[in-house]
Order: sequence, then C-alpha cells, then structure tokens
Amino acid sequence: MPQKLLDTIQFPEDLRKRSLEELPHLARELREFIINVVATKEGHLGASLGVVELTIALHYVFDTPNDLLVWDVGHQAYGHKILTGRKDVFDSNRQLGGISGFPKRTESPYDAFGVGHSSTAISAALGMAIASSLKKEEKHHIAVVGDASIASGMAFEGLNHAGVTDADLLVILNDNAIGIDPSVGALKQYLTNVKKGKQKQDNVFEALNFDYSGPVDGHDIEKLVSELQRLKRVSGPKLLHVITTKGKGLRKAEEDQVRYHAPGKFDAKTGEIQPKNADQQLPKYQDVFGHTIVELARKNEKIIGITPAMPTGSSLKYMMEVFPDRAFDVGIAEQHAVTLAAGMATQGMVPYCNIYSTFLQRAYDQVIHDVALQNLPVVFCLDRAGLVGRDGATHHGVFDLAYLRCIPNLTIFAPRNELELRDILYTAQLGLKQPIAIRYPRGRGEMLDWKKPFSKVEIGKGETLKTGSKAAIISVGTIASNVSKAIELTEDEDMVGHYDLRFAKPLDETLLHEVFSSYEKIITVEDGTIHGGIGSAITEFAAMHSHSTPIKILGVPDEFIEHGSTEALQEIAGLSPKKIKAVILSVLRP
Repeated sequence: MPQKLLDTIQFPEDLRKRSLEELPHLARELREFIINVVATKEGHLGASLGVVELTIALHYVFDTPNDLLVWDVGHQAYGHKILTGRKDVFDSNRQLGGISGFPKRTESPYDAFGVGHSSTAISAALGMAIASSLKKEEKHHIAVVGDASIASGMAFEGLNHAGVTDADLLVILNDNAIGIDPSVGALKQYLTNVKKGKQKQDNVFEALNFDYSGPVDGHDIEKLVSELQRLKRVSGPKLLHVITTKGKGLRKAEEDQVRYHAPGKFDAKTGEIQPKNADQQLPKYQDVFGHTIVELARKNEKIIGITPAMPTGSSLKYMMEVFPDRAFDVGIAEQHAVTLAAGMATQGMVPYCNIYSTFLQRAYDQVIHDVALQNLPVVFCLDRAGLVGRDGATHHGVFDLAYLRCIPNLTIFAPRNELELRDILYTAQLGLKQPIAIRYPRGRGEMLDWKKPFSKVEIGKGETLKTGSKAAIISVGTIASNVSKAIELTEDEDMVGHYDLRFAKPLDETLLHEVFSSYEKIITVEDGTIHGGIGSAITEFAAMHSHSTPIKILGVPDEFIEHGSTEALQEIAGLSPKKIKAVILSVLRP
C-alpha cells in the first residue's frame, strides 16, 4: 500500500516541501483523518472540516511558528494540530491526560495563543504585531475569525484599534454563516449580501481602514495560496474574506451543521450518529429549562428569553419556535445580552437570560453595574455550571458561586435536581424584586418524572435531607447526589447528616445555626472553586457568629482543571463519591 501523503508530514516545514498540485490530495487525507478519529473519540467536527484547505494554505504560505497564527475560539483547529506535530497523539484529543481540544500555548509553539472563548483572536494578534514592531522583528500575524465571532463587541474593538495602526495584521474572516447555531444579526445579513454581490453600501472593513479582499472560495486551495502569498506583500492591516462550508466532506455534517458541530460518536463512512445509551432517556438540564420556560411563557406574557448565540445549547430554541417575538438570540454578545435584559426589566418584563456559566464571566461588569446596582429582577440561568468534562479549563463553570456571591442584591440558587430547577424557574416569575442567578450543570439528571405541578420555592430556605449524630455535610446543587452516594458507601450512615443549602445567597442562617449547634464536625461540598465559594461563605458565617465547629471544605482546588470525563475530573478534584467517602471516614475516625 503506497504511503499516504499525510504520513510524510509531521510539521509545517514538511508541508512546505510539497508541490502546490499535491495539496488538494492532502486536504482529502486530512479531512478523512479528522473524521475517522472524531467518529470514535468525539469532539468538535464540523468547524474543523470546513477549514481544512485554509489550514493547509496558511501553514504552506506562512513560516509558522515564527509567523504567529491565532485561531479564534479554537473549534476549527483540529487540522492545525494534526499538521503541527500532534498527528500521532491526536486520538488523545480531549481525553484525560491527552491533548486539549483547543489551541494551548503550553502544548505547542505553534499554538500562539490559548483560546476557547470567542472573539479574542484579533486583539491578541494585534498585540503580537505591535510587540513585533517594537522589537523590530519581521513577522506576520494572522487571526482566523468566524463570521459569528466577528460580530462580537470585542472583535469590533480589535478591528477599531487595528485600523489606526500600521501593524502587520491579517484577519481572515471564515464565513460559513454558522457558529454553533446559525449566525444572526445585521452583520450576518451584510456578509450575505457581499457573497451574493448585492452590496450597496460601503465596505464596512474598508471603512475601518482594512485592506479588504475577497470573497474567496475557501475550498479552492490554489486560490487561497495565491491570495495569501499576495497579502504577505501588503503592508498594514488587511482582511481576507473566505467562504467555507461547515462540515465539508461529510454529507450529513454539511446537511445538519448544528447537530454535527460536536455530534458525539458516529459512523465515519455514513455519518450516522450512534444511538445513545439507555440513560440518555433521562432529561438534560438544558431541556428542563427549555420546556419549562415555554410552559411558563404560555401563562405569563411578560416572560422574555435571551441567549447569546446558544439557542440549541441552552434549549431556548423551544421558546424561539413557539414565541419568536419573545425569545432572542443576540449573537456572541454576552455583555449586550445582560444589559438588554436589564433594559427589559426596567419596563416590567421578566427576562430569563440564559448564558453558560463560563461565558457569563465575559459580562461581569454588566451583572454588577447594569443589573445588581439597579436591583433589576433579571433571571440569570447559568447552564454548564461546575465541571463540564472534555471541553476543559476554558469551559468549566466553576467560578460562578465565588464571583457572584460578593455582589449585593443578587440571589443565587443551585437546584439539587430537575424538579427544583423547574420550581425555581416558576418562582422567579412570581414577582421577585431583585435579580436571581440559577446555576445548573451540563448533562442529564436523574429524574424521568420531572414534569410535576409547580411549587413555589421559599427564598433563602435550605433543606434537611438526612440527620445524623456526629458529622454534617452541607452541599449545594446537584453535587448532593455524589454526597448521598458517599454516605451510603460508609458503614456509619447514622452518624452523618446531609443538608442541601440550595441558596448560596442569602444563606439559610436558621439552618446553619442548627447544624453548628448539633454536630461535632462539618464538611461542605460544592462543584465550584474552594476559594470564595460556599465553603468560604459558611466559614465566614461561623466566624461572624462565633461558632467553633471544625469545617472541612471540599470543592474544586485553586488551579485550572484540565479536560477529561466529568467523572474522572470529579475524582481528581476530590468530589467523586469515593473521595467524599474517604473524607467522611477521616472526620468520623480521625
């Protein structure tokens, strides 16, 4: 069997030795390699398939890693990883101990900037370009940005600054009309007009002082190489508009681009997604939110749904289908989403702003200044809270309890199960006078029968799950399930009490006083960072009220947790039933 062309390439310097005529064949092999690995190992598929030719062309034309290549978000960087020394370990992608699913500076010198959140590439590459100029280094600086990402405020901030510099910056707009869900907004419509030759207004990028070229077929590798070689000789900021097809090369991925963004396991030849296990019948927390908000919106016309570019991931898509005038995908614009919700709240509406926990970090000032300071009753629904698994450090929602707990006026609730999520969503539209954040995890719960009649949640009220005689465990959120399993694994169940705090703010002080006066030892458990979280809150409470009961805090340690299955990461963080059991025993039998 003749050697595959891809097998002769370990690094871009090997690629640059090949002829231009060989590159289309290499693109086919690279696309096949990505499909075969992701089919069994899972990961982000469609975006990387769409930029295979662009990836090859970039490394063929530019002298990476001396020339600095920054991928926005990083969903589309699998081909880049394979061509930069990681082909032989690519099957470890997103696995515990393996390579990251996103570009990562500590992983390779070819990963010029670590990414995972959108719209950072232009600012980072501009910073690199200015630094190179100051150091009098001859380098090229390339930022590859998707059409969904370039609509974000931060991307425009980068463009706005770059346009008044003479920086050697090339922005490549990867235009495929879709991020994770279809792109939205006026800029998307503008780009559509450009592609169709219907452009009637001035070019928006030229108006920002960028040398604009394109649109170019992103799957014509000869044209890409030719245009990139030309742009190498153009000074100052420039933008190349490239048209690609997400999922290119796998028919089903092209036909269903949303589902095949990260499809799970599938048949590499047919593209058919493998059937799920039996436990997949359990509801996803995002779907509990999605179906419940539709049910509530039918009865309360003031309810509004908002999401920044994640209607499928958050399941707000259900409300968008039923109430299209009251549900909004605002694009990758978390800051705008929060302040938009604040504006609606001033007019008596009940906005449910659904943002992944890790993405709300991008709108922290808006939460404080535009919502909490004005005490506006915005309902924040924080999906993907806690450890989220294989997406790794950029996506773990482990900081929300800490960064929200210090904000005045803000109520924070973590449901223990699907029913509690449903009930707090119901309670939030019953006339709350202040903002509330509801955090819940990625994945599926444990209740098939969750669609029960609504029950109002008493704000600031915890719950006794089990009483004991010696040690009490105080947990918050769905990590209570691991705690319950850990208690069952011990031989001293009667000695261990278990309390669900439910509210990170306000604390149930009556419950806490009872626990501190009834037990010899206390253990707190949370799927958030130890520093500043629930354990810290309870320790502060104890100090304030002169309680001297020893407290052991379990949670995510003071480090960035890498990628792996959620179960494996909980084991590493000491939050698995087995690890919690060990702590219980150490407290009971010191």
